[in-house]
Amino acid sequence: MIAPSFADIFKSNSFRCGLLPVELPGEAVRALIDLALQEPGIQITVDLEQQRVAAGDFEATFAVDAFFRDCLLNGWDEVALTLRQEGAIANFEALRPAWLPRTH
Repeated sequence: MIAPSFADIFKSNSFRCGLLPVELPGEAVRALIDLALQEPGIQITVDLEQQRVAAGDFEATFAVDAFFRDCLLNGWDEVALTLRQEGAIANFEALRPAWLPRTH
């Protein structure tokens, strides 16, 4: 998705769903729309690694939160992020007093 802006909750939910919301200045979005109207079927490339949008002679860079960028590039959702801490979670559980309820 490419737009001049996104509401914070929509943007955050998009990242969590694996979608990349790309914010570009209004003039750049307009230029992309005009290009698509002039050349139907033109390929627009969104490169998350380089944080760049390109189509024909059009090129623009965009900013993205480093955490969400890493999550998207690595295919990590909230479950995967938790599982990356599996060892630390197991260590924590092993040190819990026996009188506390177990989570498993």
